Amino acid sequence: MEIIEASRKFIYRNARPLDLARWHYLFENGSKQPVIDALSSYQNPDGGFANALEPDCWNPNSLPIQTWVATRIIDEIELNDKQHPLITNLLNYLETTTAFDGHCWHGLNNVSSNNEYPHAPWWSYDAEAGSGYNPTASLIGFILKYADKTSSIYNLGTRLLIEAYDYLKANTPLASMHETACFVELYDYLTAEPLNIIDLNEFKALCMQSIKALLTFETSLWDTTYSCKPSLFIKNKKSDFYPELAELCAYECKFIKQTQNVDGTWNVTWDWGEYPREWSISENWWKSDIIIKNIKFLKSMI
Repeated sequence: MEIIEASRKFIYRNARPLDLARWHYLFENGSKQPVIDALSSYQNPDGGFANALEPDCWNPNSLPIQTWVATRIIDEIELNDKQHPLITNLLNYLETTTAFDGHCWHGLNNVSSNNEYPHAPWWSYDAEAGSGYNPTASLIGFILKYADKTSSIYNLGTRLLIEAYDYLKANTPLASMHETACFVELYDYLTAEPLNIIDLNEFKALCMQSIKALLTFETSLWDTTYSCKPSLFIKNKKSDFYPELAELCAYECKFIKQTQNVDGTWNVTWDWGEYPREWSISENWWKSDIIIKNIKFLKSMI
């Protein structure tokens, strides 16, 4: 497929070792180990992740959202060894970090040290900001999948699940696409390993209500603005949210094919507005990540 070959060349010429390893694993029958090795380089001694794993923040201190990015890559490569140090150390970080208020792990702008390093404006520290459920909802699902069921962090996860469910019921439709995506990820974790703690049918309905409220149905905006597309919530046709949004998913596939740049990339529809040198580097990292997400989505819709 020509669209894949153009992206492949960009990845080989420009990607970080992590994203090159992801490309190999996902599209060229590569091994998990190079992904694990590259991902481990972003993990700090406390078990958390940092160092621009999510390219919009260069803070070298462990952060919950950077750690959430690591959980998504662990899920992507289907690393199911619950005793792997990458996972056990990550869980230890979630249990011991001070970036947790007893109910939620800190979000984008709850960490004061972000201001000391290059970052996007939405990562800037705000003393008045609440944590919300981005990334907490998804991290709860990760805990319930990977933690030992007799452990204290697993017990914490079950308590937080009930709190998150109550929050979702009280605040639907949610105002944030990323918070909604984290709840969808939690739903996906729970459907894979049901716990019979909450009503999953109601959980699904609440998530769908938020998704429909947040999607950018004005598709002419997709290539120029930071838009909410179905791929944020739907990873493949097996998703419980796919049937109601099948038509829009099909349109997104056409959109992806029509908007690829000559160099194999897609437009990055945001910028920092400051730190121009660092942003030029992060923008290049984002291009590789967007390539991988778009090719994954295209392949998942076949």
